[in-house]
Amino acid sequence: MAHFAEIDENNIVLRVVVFEDTYTESDCTVLLGGTWIQTSYNNNIRKNFAGIGYTYDSNLDAFIAPKPYNSWVLDTNSCKWEAPIEMPVGAYTWNEESLGWDEI
Repeated sequence: MAHFAEIDENNIVLRVVVFEDTYTESDCTVLLGGTWIQTSYNNNIRKNFAGIGYTYDSNLDAFIAPKPYNSWVLDTNSCKWEAPIEMPVGAYTWNEESLGWDEI
């Protein structure tokens, strides 16, 4: 099966649909209208599987999740957000006020 993400004029993902493997982005546009970009459930293309609210970055050719915290930075290789401090081993949650990890 092939997965396609519809994006709006700001490259924000509106929805993700599944078609037969023979379908293309152009087929999606003809059938459903809009602008479509293929995504991969296994992250084989475009770094990450698209989700509603994700952004498609054409320069990186990647789908990027919404930024979880203001202090986090984008790793342009994986196109995933990273905390400014590496998470310690164990169960922790990010604390944006202290800019650190709180043990759960």
